[in-house]
Amino acid sequence: MQIDKQQIMDIIRTQIDSGNQDLVGQAEQELPQQVETENPQHQQLLQKLGIKPEELITRFTGSEDIGL
Repeated sequence: MQIDKQQIMDIIRTQIDSGNQDLVGQAEQELPQQVETENPQHQQLLQKLGIKPEELITRFTGSEDIGL
């Protein structure tokens, strides 16, 4: 599943406290414009940012069937 970088940035901004702006900057620099949840490199990057790819899939599809 492809998810737009801006949608992920919105999630990151709502999940972090105001003292952790470094994470926002890191995500802004490292995330590609389109994040592919089935791409192993993208999965690792999301996990590094504290986001589980399967949670993104559930959030945007409403489905628990993630196909991983």
